[in-house]
Order: sequence, then C-alpha cells, then structure tokens
Amino acid sequence: MDLLNTLVDKGLRRETPTRAEALAVLGTSDDDLLDVVAAAGKVRRHWFGRRVKLNYLVNLKSGLCPEDCSYCSQRLGSKADILKYTWLKPDQASQAAAAGLVGGAKRVCLVASGRGPTDRDVDRVSDTIRAIKEGNEGVEVCACLGLLSEGQAERLREAGADAYNHNLNTSEATYGDITTTHTYADRVDTVHKAHAAGLSACSGLIAGMGESDADLVDVVFALRELDPDSVPVNFLIPFEGTPLAKEWNLSPQRCLRILAMVRFVCPDVEVRIAGGREVHLRTMQPLALHLANSIFLGDYLTSEGQAGRADLEMIADAGFEVEGTDRVTLPEHRVGVGGCGTHEGGGCGSHEGGGCGSASSGAGVCGGAEASSDTGTGAGAEGASGPGTATEEAGPADGPRTDLVAVRRRGAGTDLAPNA
Repeated sequence: MDLLNTLVDKGLRRETPTRAEALAVLGTSDDDLLDVVAAAGKVRRHWFGRRVKLNYLVNLKSGLCPEDCSYCSQRLGSKADILKYTWLKPDQASQAAAAGLVGGAKRVCLVASGRGPTDRDVDRVSDTIRAIKEGNEGVEVCACLGLLSEGQAERLREAGADAYNHNLNTSEATYGDITTTHTYADRVDTVHKAHAAGLSACSGLIAGMGESDADLVDVVFALRELDPDSVPVNFLIPFEGTPLAKEWNLSPQRCLRILAMVRFVCPDVEVRIAGGREVHLRTMQPLALHLANSIFLGDYLTSEGQAGRADLEMIADAGFEVEGTDRVTLPEHRVGVGGCGTHEGGGCGSHEGGGCGSASSGAGVCGGAEASSDTGTGAGAEGASGPGTATEEAGPADGPRTDLVAVRRRGAGTDLAPNA
C-alpha cells in the first residue's frame, strides 16, 4: 500500500502524517491489518528496537472523587463496587511499588483520585517518592495526582519525581460531553506546568467511548502539539455503575489500528498500552507489542490485569525483551535537551527537532503528558472522545465481554499480595 510506505518513510524521518493519512489508517480493512501492523512495527523498531518498558501502578487513594468523568469508576456518583480507601502511608506505597520492581518494572506510577492535590498531599507524595527511590537505583517515578496548582510540579521534581501524567483523553470539541467539572484547557494547563518544571510529560487518551475516527485523530494530533515523552493509550473498561457501562465499541482489530495510528503520528515517543488491553485486545495482545514499546505490569487502578508472569511470558514469546534500568527509553535526540535533567532511566524528552515527529520540515510538534489516574479502569490515561459518530465497528462480534472486567481486590489498599 502506498499509504503505508509513505507513513513508514515519514515515521523514520520524524515527519508528521497528514490528518487524511491518520484517518486512512483507522479506515483500513481487516484484510490489510497485518500490513498495517508490520508497517508501524518498522517505525517502532527503528526508534525503540525490540525493548518493552514495564510500568507499575500504585493507587495511593482510591474512589470518592468529586469529578464527574463519565468513564471513571472512581467518579462522583459511581456505583461501581471498587475498593475505596484514603491515602496510603509512604511505607505502604513503597512496599506496594516493590512488588512491581521485583517483577521487572522500570517506572512506578503513583496515582491518586481527586481533582488535584493540596500542598499537604504533595508533601505526602514527595515522602513516598523519596521512599521508593531509596535503594532502587535507576527506577523512574511518575506522579498522577490531577490538576496541579502553581509550584506543585516543581516540588514534586525536587522530591525526585521523573514524570507527571495527565491525559487529554479525548478531543477538545467533545470533552464537555465526557466531563463537566473541569475543562480540556485545565488539562492542557497541567501538562504545561509539568513541562515547565522539568518533569517528563506523559499524556494520552481513552478509546472506545463512542468517539468518531475524527475525534481520535484530533486528540492524538493535540498530544503531538503538547510534545509528551510518553503517550498511554487506554481502551475503555465499561464498569457497571458508570455512565459508559454500555459502551462496548472496540474489537481487537480496531485497537490495533488505533495503536498503529498513534505510532505513526508520534513515532519516537514512548507509546504505552494502558488500561483495557486484556479486555479488548485479548489474544491479540502480542501483536500490539509490535506497535507500542511500553505496557503496565499486572493490575491497574481499580481493575485486575493479566497476571504479571503472563505479561513477561507474552513479551518473551513474542520475541521482545524487557527494558532494564540501564537502558535509556527514548531516542538520543529526545533525551536531556529540554532542561529536564539527565533522567537516565528514560529521558525527559528533548523536544528539540519538534519532538514526536516533526523533522526540520516544520511539520509540527508532538505533545502531551502521561498516563493518568482518573480512568478508574486502571491504566493511566483518562477519558476518551465524546459520543461522536460511531465508528464502522460496533464492537466484538461475540458481544460485550463483561466476564473480562474484574474489580481489583488485591494489592494496594488490601491485605492481599499484589499481582506483579
């Protein structure tokens, strides 16, 4: 296909695809799917080899959120039967993180439900960051605490945080259909605050909320403009008790096309498969490793994930390797140029030649923040596009797989061992 050859060439040059090209990827047929995966895989391997970065979530405070994000099991008014608990103590959070580190995780993502942290909350999280960093050389810590106030990103950076996650989730035009208690502009502002403080920005999206192809392309191009170092791609987990419980709009094939489109638009950025991969990709998960270079290990915020051992076996069986703390995640041109510090574990992103893609042709810059907590579905990326126009795929051929949605009952906030 001429389209795929063009996209590979652009990806290797860090040049931005056109909107029409990005839309065309989402519109390819199932007959062409393996060709799409192979093409995006060339771009992925060029920038990241066959390495897979493992990330581990620790839900510091679960449930009881005052925000009304429709996709989230922790939202205001949620009837989802999830774990609810207040802040973990620093030593409890550090112990929870240790399980993921032993399992091979390179980054720990500290997440807390809520609109945003108070200054006291920032102190608490700062103590947790220090506790995790002690004795864990090379580990990266990403905080995801909601909307940031002035000076809070700098304080997290001083405490040793490497990154901050705050997702855009969906297109600006449809954001108000998903959330009313804060705005799309609020999210963008927090990503800017993280960047300005020298934190590696992590920001992504949620697919499967009934959005149109145009919505998906809009949010990914907006992320490119923000220039994040990592882009988590969440697939909505339709929790019973949330407004989007009936939104089963994804098939494994569509998930792969979405990941391929993100890779073509942000070729040299860490693309992370986040919440919902087990529910929607199912047996096609190994193919997704040819598109994304990062996944979450084990469980998510409020939902159970695949067993940690199964994650590691899947990576090995697919011919990939777990990225160690001695390796820099991002390509050299994105590391240590933007005043972010060294961040040897993964690099803060240079954003020098246009970040995620934009070669000197002036095609534009990439953009973003990182995987967020308010998915409640678990993996660090928040809301998706609005109701929009339904895509050509109505969902899994065998109907909704509600049997694959399991509420997390182990790990942080419980007395049971975590899944790592």
